[in-house]
Amino acid sequence: MNRKKLRDIVFYLHQYIGLFVGLVLVIVGLTGSLLVFEQDFDHLMITQQYGIITPQQVQLSPEFVLNTIEAKYAAQGDMHLFRIYLPDTSSSPYVGQLSSPDEERTEVFINPYTGAIMGERITYKTLIGMLLKLHYSLMAGDTGTMFVGITAFLMCMLTITGLILWPGWRKLIAGFKIKLDAHPKRVNFDIHKVAGIIAVVFLFFTGFTGFCWSFSFPEPIIYAVTFTPKPSEPVSKPIPGKSTLGLTEQLKIAHAALPGAVTKSIYFPDKPEDALQIRMKLPQENVEYGNSNVYLDQYSGKVLRVDNALKMRLGDRVLNSFVPLHYGTFGGLPTRILYVFVGLAPLILFITGSVMWWYRYRAKTVVSDV
Repeated sequence: MNRKKLRDIVFYLHQYIGLFVGLVLVIVGLTGSLLVFEQDFDHLMITQQYGIITPQQVQLSPEFVLNTIEAKYAAQGDMHLFRIYLPDTSSSPYVGQLSSPDEERTEVFINPYTGAIMGERITYKTLIGMLLKLHYSLMAGDTGTMFVGITAFLMCMLTITGLILWPGWRKLIAGFKIKLDAHPKRVNFDIHKVAGIIAVVFLFFTGFTGFCWSFSFPEPIIYAVTFTPKPSEPVSKPIPGKSTLGLTEQLKIAHAALPGAVTKSIYFPDKPEDALQIRMKLPQENVEYGNSNVYLDQYSGKVLRVDNALKMRLGDRVLNSFVPLHYGTFGGLPTRILYVFVGLAPLILFITGSVMWWYRYRAKTVVSDV
């Protein structure tokens, strides 16, 4: 196969994949731009809706908050508390997350100083929740999640084929130049190639991470190609007649297992044999909620596994890199702002790509009419 024929194949792949999934990528990209500052907007909305927390000297313990939430929802047997987020600032609330059999999630906000329940909300009925649902599943449930995952994979194909077709390989300056005084057809092409090359790396990583999150099979593949054994699932051993160990005691054990780390959230067991997961953040970590974890036997408090984010094996480091790569948090505020514009790239590329297709279609129609 000669070079020209190969390039033609790559071109047609790029063109028709773009036309096929372009609109979906526009939706995912625009919602992604809005979600870059998701946490900041959400904190603002929580403050406006539930009031401002006045910092005091001592915060209530997570166990007190746990008991408060369980007391309120004890009568609702179908509600399961699966996670508590600890306050990330002195004016932030405790956030308890509960799930129901229909997979609906409820968030409960607790004042960390008074223990008062400030309010509750159904997660996916908030603006941020609806944007998230639209972003990762097009509001179409598991089928939508799968479709978005396939679309994310096709976006990776678009970035690869676009990179191959980029004219800058022949002459570097040509790949970044936009001739604004040229014919509209040329200007449109220049905008397409420049927008594409600027965003190509970021679009690939957001597409790849989104694809991996949509399906379960990429994770074992990543462990395999990095020659990293997958960590075994920690298991609690139920003790007949004995209740679970108190949360305060469990947290003391976790802090002793990972000195210097700060507890960010607590994942509660769903089954008797599940472990209690304490998610923590070491001072050297730059991920907001940390990637370090301590898993404890919920009955005896025995340390089952410690994941130190600074000493993880390659496969785990790769998987942990997905969040900062997808959300643009790896470089702080500058990369987050950059990712706002990366989310706009699919819209620009779809419009300019459609115009390029139209010019070619119209030219073929004129030739056939002649």
